[in-house]
Amino acid sequence: MMNSTQVRVICGTSNQPLGRAIARKLNVPLCNTEIRRFSDGELFVQINENIRGAHVFIIQPTNPPAENILELLMLIEASRRASANKITAVIPYFGYARADRKERPRVSITARLVADMLTAAGASRIITMDLHAAQIQGFFSIPVDHLYSSILFNGYLENIPTKDLTIVSPDVGSIKVARSFAKTMRATLAIIDKRRPVQNQAEVVNIIGDVAGRDIIIRDDMIDTAGTLTEAAKALKENGCGKIYACAVHGVLSGQALEKLDNSPIEKVIISDSINNEERQLSDKFVVLSCADVFAESIDRIESDASVSMMFSD
Repeated sequence: MMNSTQVRVICGTSNQPLGRAIARKLNVPLCNTEIRRFSDGELFVQINENIRGAHVFIIQPTNPPAENILELLMLIEASRRASANKITAVIPYFGYARADRKERPRVSITARLVADMLTAAGASRIITMDLHAAQIQGFFSIPVDHLYSSILFNGYLENIPTKDLTIVSPDVGSIKVARSFAKTMRATLAIIDKRRPVQNQAEVVNIIGDVAGRDIIIRDDMIDTAGTLTEAAKALKENGCGKIYACAVHGVLSGQALEKLDNSPIEKVIISDSINNEERQLSDKFVVLSCADVFAESIDRIESDASVSMMFSD
């Protein structure tokens, strides 16, 4: 049991079910915090308990709307002004991670901007899971604990009955995760070669690897519009594959994503609760696994000065 006088857990509004679940796992009550809006829409944040000298963990994914990032910054700043000893931002989903480099002229590297804002606000550490690009850790001048969803998904996926399994990376960026998963599952690896004619629209060009007659698990870090995923599934079916399962830790599910997935040949879509989708009408095709255990254990290890990386060792 953690010392609740030395460790305080604050939950923002973007994913309160996950925040409550993490607090329960830690056996620490959530700190009494007031978050509301003025009539003009501006946010107001107040911590209603003494946190002087405490290690404060602030749980807040930064998925849209952008006010979620502002709310996190205000909670960090309020904690700093309240004389917290250490402030760790627990960000299950790190928004704007796709803007991690300058692909074309005159664009913002927003992932770096968010990292700078979190540090300037007073965060002393970051905990996050499955960054869209691992090099984003280097944007921070403070420690970053990058957790991996493999610890969450592998046990579930190993129990799915499959025949002649192939793990598919839906694009080049997901090859490392897919290759590691294929090794764990003792499966072969295939890669989707895709192009984006316009933003948020994917076009499958080629499938690299043997998929005919084989069951498929498509492994990715996030599902946004589901264009990449559903186009990949259609191409795999056209190439004679068996059953198709999809797994991604972050269910952004924007636009027509739910409709596309429900109408796709995918058998099951496995996501986590890093983003709160409780109010969405998810069909039976979806399986939502909780990442509360993973974040609670990482918090416990950080507070006890134990290794976080040992959580993911074989």
